[in-house]
Amino acid sequence: MFLSLPFLALEELGATPEPAAAFMVRLVSVGSLPPAMLGFLQEGVRREMGAAVRMGGNLPLPGACPEGQSQYPGAPFLAALAAARPPGDEVILGVTGVDLTAPGLNFVFGLADPRSRAAVISLARLYPEFYGQPRDPGRFKARAVTEAVHELGHLWGLDHCIDPTCVMSFSNSLADADRKGPGFCQPCREKLGK
Repeated sequence: MFLSLPFLALEELGATPEPAAAFMVRLVSVGSLPPAMLGFLQEGVRREMGAAVRMGGNLPLPGACPEGQSQYPGAPFLAALAAARPPGDEVILGVTGVDLTAPGLNFVFGLADPRSRAAVISLARLYPEFYGQPRDPGRFKARAVTEAVHELGHLWGLDHCIDPTCVMSFSNSLADADRKGPGFCQPCREKLGK
């Protein structure tokens, strides 16, 4: 049954309108990850950045891991994500469970290419178990959200920050990632217009 009512603002109905998001993110699994993995990242990115986050499905791993190595080069991930990004203002963030590397680095927690508006984070080294420590889902989730926000910050034009507590600080180690957390320092927040 359809009931016609006069227009009422959401506030008049006791609801608060959702603020218009300045950023649009498509969140994509690269390789097989449980759906819950992307769910907590969706909420974390929405909370920390005020972004509208859409689930974007699953992409296969781009190519094979080079023989004799346990890490995948990150560049093919960025290329696959750039090709999968829909046209428009949206950026794409891939999430993978495999370990990534980049030229000149032993490993990376994530990579971003602002030109193609694509980024990827690797969850492999964010698990405490990777370092022989006890399982800690809360710490793992905090690390993953921090790295997602960091890479998205690059997509929106932010460089690495010298403030070691800012999410845009470079993480050379897991201790660096744990120290900074998911929040932006005031200068970086101002650059984002937040």
